[in-house]
Amino acid sequence: MLIDIHCHLDHYMYKEDLKEVLARAEKQGIRVVSAGIDSYTNKICLSIAENYENVFVSLGFYPADSLDREGYYKENPDAKISNIDEEIAFIKTQKDNKKFIAIGEVGLDLFTGKDLEKQTIEFKKMIELAIELDKPIVIHSRDAEAEALTVISQYRGKIKPEKVILHCFSGKKALIREAVKKGYCFSIPTNIVRSSSFKQLVKICPIEQIFTETDGPYLSPFKNEDKSFNRNEPANIKESIKIIAEVKQITIEEVEKALESNFKRVFGVKI
Repeated sequence: MLIDIHCHLDHYMYKEDLKEVLARAEKQGIRVVSAGIDSYTNKICLSIAENYENVFVSLGFYPADSLDREGYYKENPDAKISNIDEEIAFIKTQKDNKKFIAIGEVGLDLFTGKDLEKQTIEFKKMIELAIELDKPIVIHSRDAEAEALTVISQYRGKIKPEKVILHCFSGKKALIREAVKKGYCFSIPTNIVRSSSFKQLVKICPIEQIFTETDGPYLSPFKNEDKSFNRNEPANIKESIKIIAEVKQITIEEVEKALESNFKRVFGVKI
């Protein structure tokens, strides 16, 4: 079994052929965790999971100021800036939903976002929710890696370290080693195929603390010759597995076995 623990199946780029995308994943034995980022997408992800056996969900709350600067609300006119307290109340209603297995995508973003104080307050609320529900938390930290680790460290003894999953982490080696030492996990995106930074991360991090993700439709392992956008999808997880095996100098089968074990242990999913 292979696992894409972070993909945005709600994205409009999958709207026309989601059934075919998930069929390709199912054919390869891939389980997908579709990540919500606000009230609008959380509900879409839940709906998708209800209709596809190989889909689970993580329910999240992304920094709104970052989304706004990225043009998210323009691309998704039905989405509105969510109220975090209302969304937390909604997420709690899903606590017994077996398809709901994680909190995420949450965290900090200083690449386009600017309001670190507000982001931190909301991030803390989502960490506290993950602790209350005893769910893994999938954390975004673009251009805010050190800041995110500082916030997480404030919950030492309250959050289980293995349930902290750093998604697409781009921090320096010192921060990677700090996170590894604390027992946090890393979710490695498919663009590791062409990223020396993610290969270095895999080299440093024990296989027991590694997951794979696509972040689809983003971070494809492939580039189009004309440099146009190449949509990523869960079936591409196999490309990450190959590189992880090369870096770790173990077989593809050993990587797959380890990742499946990690998923069952951390997410508590019995498959």
